[in-house]
Amino acid sequence: MKYPIELACIIDDDDMYISLITRLIDIKKLSKNLLIFKNGKEALDYFVRTLQHLEERGLPQVILLDLNMPVMDGWQFLTELGKYDFPALKETTLYIVSSSINPVDIERSKAISLVKDFLIKPVRPEELANVFMTSEAS
Repeated sequence: MKYPIELACIIDDDDMYISLITRLIDIKKLSKNLLIFKNGKEALDYFVRTLQHLEERGLPQVILLDLNMPVMDGWQFLTELGKYDFPALKETTLYIVSSSINPVDIERSKAISLVKDFLIKPVRPEELANVFMTSEAS
């Protein structure tokens, strides 16, 4: 079975959401492997190590990032990751997936070059499939 994405990443502290999205990704066969981080700090540490040693680890093709998390939120994660100039990040498609419907958050996300789009929870199955299929073509 060929998956559209080899490795995807979820950065979110909501166990119910993670369970739902993981199940959906599995049922629709959207990604062969999945990384899950409960906050931006865990994810940032992984990405910095990975980007410094690309031959040793995989870099996800898709990242689904929540904004509201403990320790380091999504905005802080984006700010910190943006401080690194890693060309390999250009191969990763990052989506903010948030329950926020605040237009300020949506507009703020558009100003960040790492962010492909802003998706509002709950993400519909066809919307999620489109994210993975679009990222495959990139």
